[in-house]
Amino acid sequence: MLDTVQPLDQLSIAAEEFFRLAPPVIIDRNKSIVFEIACPPDARHDGIIEYTRWPKMALPEDFDGFDPGVYTESRSGFYDYERLLPHSVEWHVNFADPHLFVSYGGPLMAQDEIMAAEHPVLGALVEYLGLKKMEARTLKRPGEPTPVLVVGAERRCHLDTRPNDAEGRPEGLYGNLFAHAPAEAVRRAVKPITHPEKSNIIAISAPMGGHGPYTRHDIEVILTTAYSGYKAAELETTRLWDEGVPAVIHTGYWGCGAFGGNRELMAILQVFAAHLAGVDHVVFHGGNVAGVEIFRRAMKKLPDFFPERPSEGLTNRFIDAVTAHGFRWGVSDGN
Repeated sequence: MLDTVQPLDQLSIAAEEFFRLAPPVIIDRNKSIVFEIACPPDARHDGIIEYTRWPKMALPEDFDGFDPGVYTESRSGFYDYERLLPHSVEWHVNFADPHLFVSYGGPLMAQDEIMAAEHPVLGALVEYLGLKKMEARTLKRPGEPTPVLVVGAERRCHLDTRPNDAEGRPEGLYGNLFAHAPAEAVRRAVKPITHPEKSNIIAISAPMGGHGPYTRHDIEVILTTAYSGYKAAELETTRLWDEGVPAVIHTGYWGCGAFGGNRELMAILQVFAAHLAGVDHVVFHGGNVAGVEIFRRAMKKLPDFFPERPSEGLTNRFIDAVTAHGFRWGVSDGN
C-alpha cells in the first residue's frame, strides 16, 4: 500500500547542531548582508529539524470528485506565512532546482533563494548533507522526482524584493537584480523577525525547457512530481502530528518563472495533485491581481477535465483530457 512508502533519507537533528557542524557558506556580498541580519553573532537556533527525502510515488488510478472553489483559496501576494487554520499543519512549496537549495549562498534571488535567505538553516542543511555525503537532490533523473521535506525551519527575517524608489530599489531585488543592488538598499529590505516562526517546506523541481504544446509525458511528469511531494507532506503530517490533523499546501506558479511553465496548467495540476494526495486545502499565492485571476480561471476550467462516472482509470483519463486541451509552454523570465 502507498502509506507504507518510506523516505530514501531521514534526519532528525537540532538546528543548533546544523550551524555548529556545517554553517552556511555565503559567497555573495548582498546575501551576506541578509544572513548577518537574520543570524547575528548571538543568535540561537531553536528546535529540531526533521529532514526527509522521498521516492517517486505512483499516481492513484482513480479519484473522488471535488469542488476546486471550495478546496482552494487564492491570495494576491507572495508567501506571507500566515496560517490558514489554527490547528492545521501548513506546508510551503519551494520551487526547487534539481540540486537542493543550490544557489542559497550565491548572487541569485528567485523564489528558491528567497526562502533559503529567510530560513538560514536551509543553507546549513545543505552543507551538513555534503559533510555526511548524502545526496542533496530533488530529482534523481529526468522524470524521477525525489521530493525533499524540511519540518521546523526557523524563518528569521523577511526580505522585501518589491520595487521601492524611496528605499533605493526602483526595480526591486528579485532574480538577477539582487546581486547588483546597493548594499544599503539590501539592508533596508531585510527585517529581522524577533521571535522566529517555524516553517514546513516541500522542495520539488519542475520540468524545464519545454516548447510548443505539452505532451502527455510532460503532464504526467508534472502531476507525479507534485503528487509525490504533496503525498509525502500528508504522510509526514500524520507521522509527526496525528492522523486527522489537516494538512494545508501553500504554493504558487511553480515552474512558471525561469522554467517557462504555463500558469493555468501548473495551477490545475498542482491542485489536482494535492487532492489525489489527500491534502485538506490549497492556498495559492498568485503574486498579484492578474495572477489571482489566472488561477481563478484555471479552477473554473479544472472540472472540465474530470471524466464522467462510472468508469475506471479516471486519473489516466484526466491526463488524456488535459493533454487534448493543448496547453502550451511559455518562455523563461530570465531569472
